[in-house]
Amino acid sequence: MSFIQLALLLGILTALFLAIGFFFAGFAGMTIGLVIALLTNLIAYWYSDSFVLRLYRAKPYENKKLRLMIDKLAKKHDIPKPKLYFVDTDVPNAFATGRSPKHSAVAVTRGLIDKLNDGEVEAVLAHELSHVKHRDTLVSTMAATIGGAITWLAYMFWFGSDENRNIISYLLLFILAPLAAMMIRLSITRSREYLADRGGAQIADPLKLASALEKISESVKSNPMRGNASASHLFIVNPFAAGNLAHLFSTHPRTEERVKRLKAIAYAE
Repeated sequence: MSFIQLALLLGILTALFLAIGFFFAGFAGMTIGLVIALLTNLIAYWYSDSFVLRLYRAKPYENKKLRLMIDKLAKKHDIPKPKLYFVDTDVPNAFATGRSPKHSAVAVTRGLIDKLNDGEVEAVLAHELSHVKHRDTLVSTMAATIGGAITWLAYMFWFGSDENRNIISYLLLFILAPLAAMMIRLSITRSREYLADRGGAQIADPLKLASALEKISESVKSNPMRGNASASHLFIVNPFAAGNLAHLFSTHPRTEERVKRLKAIAYAE
């Protein structure tokens, strides 16, 4: 993710803050929105990784086998060794976070360790470290933090003003603001997942990664994760329950398409 792309993302999200503030409270509201946007951008840059880890109750994890895997993969990717965290849920999954390769972390769930074999786990970690290498984690975690703040700002103006509570304000509060934040996350994550799959396949077995994606997806269908889904786009597969419009508003490409591409990589070698 380039500096220009990051600046564009932050500019769009800041514009949403300003628009919400102006609609509910004119220029005074726009000023408040700008101040909150600047503060949110700064906080998101420095602390969004900590926010995500706390959101899923991730704890520092000492696991010799996984530590060796990560160290080996980090060396292949030519990046610093990320910290390792553990999420106590039986839903198999993993995610990476951090503002840069020097300040990165990878979290794995209990289900990932219990339900996947070593080759599959290593392939999943290779995928996550590809996100770290290409700094996808910075933008993804910031988008999660700022997207939530946009909705909070809309609620703040809604409850603070009785004058503009009409059909347009309802649409802005309950549909447009969350939808805009979500669409920005979608534009980031789908293409980056394909690139991370390819990056992971270059340093681990692509067929193992394909197998891992299939197992994780099947597990999520039968036993989705419960909790806050605001950062679901960070996981290798969306761990939360999907509705009827799952593909249209999914932060991840279809698993079938990802598997197809990984098999094409494997058989081309």
